[in-house]
Amino acid sequence: MKLIAAVALLTLTATPVLAQTAPAMPATPAAPAPATPGAAVTTDSKFTIDTPIEQLVADPAAKAVVEGTIPGLSSHPSFDQFKAMSLTQVQPYSGGAITDEMIKKIAEGLAAIK
Repeated sequence: MKLIAAVALLTLTATPVLAQTAPAMPATPAAPAPATPGAAVTTDSKFTIDTPIEQLVADPAAKAVVEGTIPGLSSHPSFDQFKAMSLTQVQPYSGGAITDEMIKKIAEGLAAIK
């Protein structure tokens, strides 16, 4: 009898929680915040710091910009694991090895490539 009363009480208290609906999503998503403060991002350049690293190292000019600031990036032992990511995505996982200044320097160099 106690079990039935406990189940009934649980059902009555859980019903309002289950009847609630999730809050409505906003009509327009918020614009994403810039990944790196001060990084130059232009729409007319061929490459940006948000371009996947494998695309950057496939282009000789972009590879020279990236390797000039981060030597050995394309020959890193874990390259296959992060090559599909952009520099802004890899930076937080670099343990401070890729700084905001490095990202800014690369962004400026990539912006010059047309």
